[in-house]
Amino acid sequence: MPNIKSAKKRVLVSEKARQRNVAARSKMRTLMKKVINACLQGDKEAAVAAFKVAEPVLDRAACKGLVHKNKAARHKSELAARIKALG
Repeated sequence: MPNIKSAKKRVLVSEKARQRNVAARSKMRTLMKKVINACLQGDKEAAVAAFKVAEPVLDRAACKGLVHKNKAARHKSELAARIKALG
C-alpha cells in the first residue's frame, strides 16, 4: 500500500476504472454471444435484433479504448458474416 496521499487516491481511482472496464467488457462479450447463439439456432430475426443491440456497444468500447478499433471492427464483421450466412 502506498504512503503518499496522491498514490493512495490513484489506487482507489484505478480500481474503480478497472471494475468499470470489467463490467463493460463483460457486457460486450455477452451481447456478442447472444448473436452467435441466435445464429447457431438458425434464428435470423433474433440474430439481427441481437446484432442491432451489440453493434453500438462494440463501437462504444472502441471509442473509449476498451478494445482496439480494429478488434471491434473485426467482431462486427464476423457477426455480420454469420448472420448473412443464415440466408
